[in-house]
Amino acid sequence: MTYEQIVEMVRKVFEYADARNIYEHIAFQVNVVGEGEGIFYFEVADRQCVIEPYDYYDRDGLFITTGKALKDVCERKCTMRSSLSSGKMRFEGDVRKLELCLENIKLSYLDGKDKKAD
Repeated sequence: MTYEQIVEMVRKVFEYADARNIYEHIAFQVNVVGEGEGIFYFEVADRQCVIEPYDYYDRDGLFITTGKALKDVCERKCTMRSSLSSGKMRFEGDVRKLELCLENIKLSYLDGKDKKAD
């Protein structure tokens, strides 16, 4: 999978996510390692999720993961929380803001069924 395909896949799942219960600005950078290596950012602004293929220097946290781990989350094979627990994803930064996202963002999956980002 290429970097562009990874960003587009994550964007399709997160851009229509329900973040209406998050009233503060949150910004995470995602570093993809291995196949499809690259950097993009995930932002919650105005209670909407935004995914863009750029660095985010003034960020609240940093995810380090593989394209495969992101694909598994996007395809509902696992949750972000289980990926973090298993070490498939690493997070450095503001844990409170991470928990705020995990508890309050409902993902919009390609199959039309919603589920919490957890």
